[in-house]
Amino acid sequence: MIRITKGQLEADISKALTQWEKEYLGRGPLQVKTDILRNIIIIQLKGILTPAEREVSKTSAGITSVKTMRSELIESGSEQLKVLLSSLTDIQVVSFHTDISTQTGERVIVFTLSENLEQILS
Repeated sequence: MIRITKGQLEADISKALTQWEKEYLGRGPLQVKTDILRNIIIIQLKGILTPAEREVSKTSAGITSVKTMRSELIESGSEQLKVLLSSLTDIQVVSFHTDISTQTGERVIVFTLSENLEQILS
């Protein structure tokens, strides 16, 4: 049996999430970094805002608008994301959290799993 390493699984998750963003949202991030910590998967996506979103985000009303729209888009696909993560890790996803920074154009996604994936991989 070939056992996957933590680093390989983190890379696989990054690749799968980038593909999901391209297919579901129409464009992917410029950079993705995934970290597995105990039963938590933290994914940092950089360069996710469109030029128009960056421009709109120059006002407080625009920031609210971009954050709300992006949040609704991700939430509408959250079940797909949970299934994707469960299929990659063979562990049930318990919760999903996300936020976006309109200042940096970065999104952070956090998945909580039902088991300690880091321990399983070591």
